[in-house]
Amino acid sequence: MTATTHFSDGPPSPNSAEEAVEGLPPGFGEGFWGRAAFWIAFTFALFQLWTAAYGTLPSQVVRAMHVGFLLLLGFGLLGNLVAKSQLGKAWFWSLGILGFLTGVYNWVFYVPLMHRSGFLTPMDIVVGTTAIVLVFEGARRLMGLPLAIIAGIFLAYCFLGQYLPGPLVHRGYDFVQIIEHFGFGTEGIYGTPIYVSSAYIFIFVVFAAFLERAGMLALFNDFALGLVGGVKGGPAQVCVLSSALMGTISGSGVANVVASGQFTIPLMKKFGFRSAFAGGVEATSSMGGQIMPPIMGAVAFIMAETLDVPYSQIVMAAIIPAALYFGVCFWMVHLEAGKAGLKGMDKASLPNPWQAVREHWPLVLPLAALVYLLFAGYTPIFAGTMGLALVVVLILGTPLAARIGPRTFRFAFWIALGLAAAAFMRFGVNILLLVIGGLILACAVFKGGRETLAICRDSLAEGARNALPVGIACAIVGIVIGTLTLTGIASTFIGAVIAIGENNLFLSLVLTMLTCLVLGMGIPTIPNYIITSSLAGPALLELGVPLLVSHMFVFYFGIMADLTPPVALACFAAAPMAKTSGFKISLQATKLAAAGFIVPFMAVYTPSLMLQDGGPMAEVFGYPVEVAYVVIKACGGIALWGVAVVGFLFARTTLLERIAAFIAGLCLILALPWTDEAGFVLGILVVGLHWWRTRAPRPARQAT
Repeated sequence: MTATTHFSDGPPSPNSAEEAVEGLPPGFGEGFWGRAAFWIAFTFALFQLWTAAYGTLPSQVVRAMHVGFLLLLGFGLLGNLVAKSQLGKAWFWSLGILGFLTGVYNWVFYVPLMHRSGFLTPMDIVVGTTAIVLVFEGARRLMGLPLAIIAGIFLAYCFLGQYLPGPLVHRGYDFVQIIEHFGFGTEGIYGTPIYVSSAYIFIFVVFAAFLERAGMLALFNDFALGLVGGVKGGPAQVCVLSSALMGTISGSGVANVVASGQFTIPLMKKFGFRSAFAGGVEATSSMGGQIMPPIMGAVAFIMAETLDVPYSQIVMAAIIPAALYFGVCFWMVHLEAGKAGLKGMDKASLPNPWQAVREHWPLVLPLAALVYLLFAGYTPIFAGTMGLALVVVLILGTPLAARIGPRTFRFAFWIALGLAAAAFMRFGVNILLLVIGGLILACAVFKGGRETLAICRDSLAEGARNALPVGIACAIVGIVIGTLTLTGIASTFIGAVIAIGENNLFLSLVLTMLTCLVLGMGIPTIPNYIITSSLAGPALLELGVPLLVSHMFVFYFGIMADLTPPVALACFAAAPMAKTSGFKISLQATKLAAAGFIVPFMAVYTPSLMLQDGGPMAEVFGYPVEVAYVVIKACGGIALWGVAVVGFLFARTTLLERIAAFIAGLCLILALPWTDEAGFVLGILVVGLHWWRTRAPRPARQAT
């Protein structure tokens, strides 16, 4: 794979799928400026990895340079891929260079800026204003108008809020104070979201890019095909399983739709699934990747930093809800396939899943190492950097091992390489860099090795490009967070939610859910979570909801917003491949994602569903018993609602059976006295009577 293939336009690859959706065509552009954008992305990746590995620069400098690189690369790609004329290209590149210089200014004058805090010079004001304006323009171009409008409303409130009536009024702030708050320091565009983007998210995006280039996506597809392709509704089950597996390394829902949907949606349609349902399965399962541990998308890192809890706690809280989410996807596909009379794929034509694992098992090792480091208490920065380094070692070592003849010597090579790479646990990152440096030198001397180096180079550049939408979103959402900290307007919203929740917690939860869904009509999951959790999280905490559960509640409905009509980004991304309207797909996705709507409410009333504090049952029978009971209850309720929605179990259900199944499921989901008992009894009756009605008739006894 040569560098020139990445400097030209072409069909989107799995690695560039997200950018094709988020406002940029795939590729880096052609000619000199295409190569310039490519090497800027490569340099961006190296800078971020260096700061993550050594951390010698102040956090403020890293944040400012992160935003500077985002603006330079983002506007450069807009100039290469979107501009219609040479003048337009020059304009975009000028904006990018100007944005990069704002980061350099923060680096060069880091100490003087600290000394003159509160007494900024006119040049400081110009630089801060320029950075804010360019972040808005970059977000508008790359993320769409709604996010920029929402952030603009918050910024306008800082300037004009003193003229508003009632509880919305604030004391007023002058222009210099607002620019200093948002354009410098750690409260505006350089706030916590951009810190998380620069410290955590970028590393894991590059990690996913390397794994995908190494063949992990092919491994996931072959494993899913072989394991579930032959069961009822096989193609759709393959889609669900492969998306769940892909979510373990990516966590980027819309990108997964575009990347895997090109394969799964036509396959589902070929085997008889309706177009809207096929698109709904892909959109629902791909969005579920954001809640699939260990990576869980960018939101999980922001949540861990915001709550100041170990990342492993976020992962633990997500395990059961993620299993329920994908479990209901499997269940709904099973019911839909049964209703339509669809069978599985021909098992003889399917790959052997375990053969695929045996052939590509080394690809699993970096992911396993990442999970171990996260749960062993290491920081996400360290775990992500080491996981990425292990992927690089694996990729660079493969062509060298291939040149070793006897299998015994190859095994010895991999064992020695593994021990050398594992030495970082004792001797630090330097030993791992020495190993990588030695592998680079060895690969540089022969043809196969040089091609591998090109893959690593391209993966770094592609990873930086893939991080653009997330980084820009984190930068502009800092405007919203900065407004909340500057004006205190959040307390007004919190007071309103608490006033409602004093009489009815359920209404407060519904209000929070609707806020997430409405915001999600125009903005991606990350800013949706940051804005809503900043407003509703403290209010729900005051109402007695555990802090982690309240943030998970907001997180889940931020994801659901990409599936619910009328604006369902994931569904509209699947529409061209399904060849039907995004609205029809969103209706199917909403049915499929029932768990995503149910589980957050259940977790509020029974936090043990997210492995949080136990309730009365835990005090009597023990915590494991309560967790098991809550999971069984959730599975039963979701399964019965699936029957009610699809209208099929062992055969087509009657209207009365569907109504009874819905009521039984509702009883199991509610946390009221005697509803569990009523739900279990009614559910057993519904299933039993339906089985009795639809059982195969006994052959008539012949007269003798």
